[in-house]
Amino acid sequence: MEQVRPLADEVAAAVSAAMEQALPAELASADPLVRPSDHADFQANVALSMAKRLGRNPRELAGTLREHLLADAPFVASVEVSGPGFLNIDLTDAALLRRLAIRLTAPRLGVPESQAGETAVVDYSAPNVAKEMHVGHLRSTLIGDALVRVLGFLGARVVRQNHIGDWGTQFGMLIQYIFEHPEASWRSKDEDVAQAGVGGAVSALDVLYRTARKEFDADPAFKERAQRRVVALQAGDPETTAIWREIVAESEVSFQQVYERLGVLLTRDDIAGESFYNPWLDDVVDELAGKGILEDSEGAKVVFFDDIRGPEDKPVPMLVRKSDGGYGYAATDLATIRRSIQHHAGTRLIYVVDSRQSQHFDMLFRVARRAGWLTDDIEAVHAANGTINGPDGRPFKTRAGGTVRLADLLDEALAAAREVVAEKDPDLDEEQLAEIARLASIGAIKYAELSTSRTRDYSFDVARMVSFNGQTGVYLQYTHTRIASILRRAAEGEGPGAAFHPELALEPAEHALGLALDGFGRALTEVAAALEPHQLAGYLYGLAKAFTAFYESCPVLKGVEPEVRANRLALCELTRATLAQGLDLLGIAAPERM
Repeated sequence: MEQVRPLADEVAAAVSAAMEQALPAELASADPLVRPSDHADFQANVALSMAKRLGRNPRELAGTLREHLLADAPFVASVEVSGPGFLNIDLTDAALLRRLAIRLTAPRLGVPESQAGETAVVDYSAPNVAKEMHVGHLRSTLIGDALVRVLGFLGARVVRQNHIGDWGTQFGMLIQYIFEHPEASWRSKDEDVAQAGVGGAVSALDVLYRTARKEFDADPAFKERAQRRVVALQAGDPETTAIWREIVAESEVSFQQVYERLGVLLTRDDIAGESFYNPWLDDVVDELAGKGILEDSEGAKVVFFDDIRGPEDKPVPMLVRKSDGGYGYAATDLATIRRSIQHHAGTRLIYVVDSRQSQHFDMLFRVARRAGWLTDDIEAVHAANGTINGPDGRPFKTRAGGTVRLADLLDEALAAAREVVAEKDPDLDEEQLAEIARLASIGAIKYAELSTSRTRDYSFDVARMVSFNGQTGVYLQYTHTRIASILRRAAEGEGPGAAFHPELALEPAEHALGLALDGFGRALTEVAAALEPHQLAGYLYGLAKAFTAFYESCPVLKGVEPEVRANRLALCELTRATLAQGLDLLGIAAPERM
């Protein structure tokens, strides 16, 4: 497989080589500090930091580095010393075009499999059984899906894990209520539930759960019966577990409907809920106790941390086993870590979970390290995400103050996208309009999510998301369709096809687009390192802007020499392929027409 080194890496290597010749050996291996620049193709700032350490004039040192670069790096066209000692570096058009020619024909656009040898276990989405998926599940689901796609593309073996909430007191309460109200409809085969369509069964279960909760809180006798039902469930009572399995199965069908609508990779085979880990909880506690990690606290088994303290400076424990012998969810999460390492051979454990769980994961990882499960060769990361707010910047709630259903958000985005697409192209037939609106609405939601740093909160504003202008998924999809249209017209007419010609001199907009195209693999590497899909989303927006600037200033099909036409068509084709691949890694469709 042909792999292509980004030119940014080539420039960094050239500056490092110049440093080896110009600096003492103990400083020559420092970071060359090469970055893209608005003033040149790249800028190296290393002369400033090194001159300070050497007591030299930074412009003088930059001048020495410049001489070595011009003498030894044939792909460098010019190097200028600017300001207090910056090196502004421009590349030759020929070097750029030769690199792009390789990318155009190489598998995977020449991106190396930098994550080969890693096994990433990614835990994300995690809805609760018998409850409808709501807006709070969107971030984890979409961020996790993008990370799975990027890490897999970069060669990692990826294990998807959907740690659904399918165990605990709430199921005793719900099952007891169902037994006492056999007339209640909640199965998908029940006529009124079937008529409700997508989400019907879990929607009905959600209503039953809220009703059961009220009775549990108001009626001590029902509460006692529900608690006995929990014991029966935990003991494997056949009648109780049969109903529980039905509830779980109905919920899984509902989750899968949402996942398929969103176009995420999770399947029912990826589910490993809380109940899945029950058989190992005793063993986990015994192992932790045997290693002296657990302490007794009023009959419970807990772990204390010297530096984690709560009100009145009291230590905050992590509860592993309750005083009544039941388990806290920390025990399940510890069992998850142990299995991810021992069964899946995970080298990188990634938990895409709300930032409000940060302390829990800090405790969890510390205990796993004390237990010897997490070693220096294994990375465990809480890829924390912020929350989604409404267009007004306030917490996203329904008008009644409740949680917004995810299905309702998708419906709202679909309706808005349909309106915008119909206005853009009123000649679309009903089938075309429905399909394009579907692709645009899902792309709009995903891009809005994934173009924001996962740690930040953001506002869910459908009107802005579905716009064909600005930094939106629809704009990127539309850019792809424009390029596809250009390539179709080129194929239907006369003239040479797409081919790079390294001997040509490039217009500034062509050169800028070529540089953007060469940065694709680097953007993916940054996503993998920081677990931040917004690095890729921002890269694709920059690429689309670079293409728009190129297309507005550089004619492609008419009024140009055959070699120029072929070169520009090659730029179009590589841009289309890069956009399509990048959008796919975000889970966004790249339509041919829009």
